[in-house]
Amino acid sequence: MAGNWKNWVDRTWTFDEPVELYPQLIDRLRGVSTRAEEKLRAVSAQQAVRRDGAAWSMLEHLGHLLDLEVLPNARLDELLAGVEVLTAADMQNQATEAANHNARAPEELCAAFRAEREALVARFEALEPDDFARCAIHPRLQRPMRLVDLIRFTADHDDHHLARMEQLRRG
Repeated sequence: MAGNWKNWVDRTWTFDEPVELYPQLIDRLRGVSTRAEEKLRAVSAQQAVRRDGAAWSMLEHLGHLLDLEVLPNARLDELLAGVEVLTAADMQNQATEAANHNARAPEELCAAFRAEREALVARFEALEPDDFARCAIHPRLQRPMRLVDLIRFTADHDDHHLARMEQLRRG
């Protein structure tokens, strides 16, 4: 595939967003469902499931985001509980690899993701401003991650997969 995509795991973060930016970051999360739906509406069913070699299809990228909604929810619970180290992600993406998202209707996958994302956004919006400074160690990065950083990290991960979907859409 054209483009010089940096692997997600090779990216680095400084986690230095001002805590006060949490409303804008939550809004980024809120918009992902709409952006994904727009990308899938613009393609045929065949294009939505087309893979680029071994790389995921558009539906698999969205399915991956759906599969991972459990992670920011778990990490939110952990930050609120005051744990020292957050839950690690499954870097082999076993849930996505086993899910067969290409067999799902795009509308069904979009609706499922939208419901999960709206629930996550509602959880963030119910918090107090001081909660967004809560902190624990990110297990892979081995650095402190605040709740505001978790939101940014999730939004960046969403954007990474939406950009991949866009590249597949453009063919």
